[in-house]
Amino acid sequence: MERYNLVVIGAGSGGLVVAAGGSGLGARVALVEKHTLPFTPEGGTLVRAMGGDCLQYGCVPSKALLRAGKAAHAAREAGRFAIRGASDPGPQDLGAVMDYVHGAQARIAPADSVERFEGLGVDVLLGTGTLKSAHEVEVNGTTVWGRHVVVATGSRANIPPIPGLEETGYLTNESVWHARTLPGSFLVMGGGPVGTEIGQAFARLGSKVTIVSSSPHICPKEDADIAAVLVKQLKSEGVTIHDDASATKVAKRDGRKVVTVKPKSGAELEVEVDEILVATGRRPNIEGLNLEGAGVKFSKRGIEIDARCRTNVPSVWAIGDVAGPYLFTHWAGYQAGIVLRNTLSPVALASCDVSNTPWITYTDPEISHVGLGEGEAKQKGIPHRVFRAAFAHNDRAICDGTSEDNFLKVLVDPKGRILGASIVHPHAGDLLGEIVLAKKNGLPLSALGSVIHAYPSLSEIHGAVAREYLKTSLTAGRKKILLKLAAFLRR
Repeated sequence: MERYNLVVIGAGSGGLVVAAGGSGLGARVALVEKHTLPFTPEGGTLVRAMGGDCLQYGCVPSKALLRAGKAAHAAREAGRFAIRGASDPGPQDLGAVMDYVHGAQARIAPADSVERFEGLGVDVLLGTGTLKSAHEVEVNGTTVWGRHVVVATGSRANIPPIPGLEETGYLTNESVWHARTLPGSFLVMGGGPVGTEIGQAFARLGSKVTIVSSSPHICPKEDADIAAVLVKQLKSEGVTIHDDASATKVAKRDGRKVVTVKPKSGAELEVEVDEILVATGRRPNIEGLNLEGAGVKFSKRGIEIDARCRTNVPSVWAIGDVAGPYLFTHWAGYQAGIVLRNTLSPVALASCDVSNTPWITYTDPEISHVGLGEGEAKQKGIPHRVFRAAFAHNDRAICDGTSEDNFLKVLVDPKGRILGASIVHPHAGDLLGEIVLAKKNGLPLSALGSVIHAYPSLSEIHGAVAREYLKTSLTAGRKKILLKLAAFLRR
């Protein structure tokens, strides 16, 4: 039986980081993966890519699709910037767009390929991994032994049991990348990040899009005032949104798909479309692992882990979508680093920093967030104050012609320390890092005001929100002193 320091099941973003990092630190590593896709980069040779959901069905293809949709939207919007000859380009060739998407995947694929990881000294075992014990993993009838076993098998689309859905047919975040014909009308079940991102992209490419969201507003993890900015933009692009509603049945009629939508209040309505995308959440890939046989605790939400990513079985660890609590590529990669420190050092001491984990929804405008939201703080009764700065007063945003509705919101505790922040802006994801750094290091909001931000730049928004906070920190006594000082200097 082959023996390893680490046996990793699943070659998604988290598993790849554990495998590469462990091998780089001198550990003997086996990486088990049952899904590889062939990619041929332009001018390159065929590679068998791993990469999990991120490369094959998630982050990479969705961002390439969004970029294509943004280009089509920019053509329609060119007249706003006094560009002559601008016109509506009409429905796009989805097949050509998907070729662009697959080209982006092919360029990234070599970094996640079987060949690269074998070159790093990792033993790549292609097949399904099953836990035989706390240290043993069976792959294609062969059993290997690991001092530590890391489960990183990811998640997949959760398909609701809606009558007629299976018979009528639908797309998920996996199958949508094989579509070659742009649907004239497109219904998205689910108003989370996957549904809103793909929905907006298809709308910009020329589909008539309807989003059915079971929550009071789309992007339910965000505060209502943040989500409202995105809602306004989507509606301006022709997207129809049904909030607090659910699809109750699906049928075929005259070659089209008919979805019955039931709002929580109001009468049912039928929406007739050419295609359906199901984006109603995720479910962990725990089937076939034999977790119960190895004594590992789990639930329908995934494998149970502690703050160190360790399961109740000391030699078994779990990271990424299969364990949560976040289903982000960067979270899985971060957890991988925690596991490496805890498995390859004498004592497992590293713990996950959940409170400083950022996330981004890559719609246009983007929504980025870290820490507490305003609604969550109110619900939990956490003392806080809220400060806002609008991009309507940011000179770079004005030159860029971005919406005056975009803004930054920061929550602080009574001492001015940052509890959380949300940004809604086309570049919200790139702007969040400064706040994450300040929050993680315990800096007060006022510290952002001491940073020299280049002019004109979008980053000046951080200084603007800091000044809003500083205005409130001036007591009556301090104001009196400053007024006297100013009067003295004017003499």
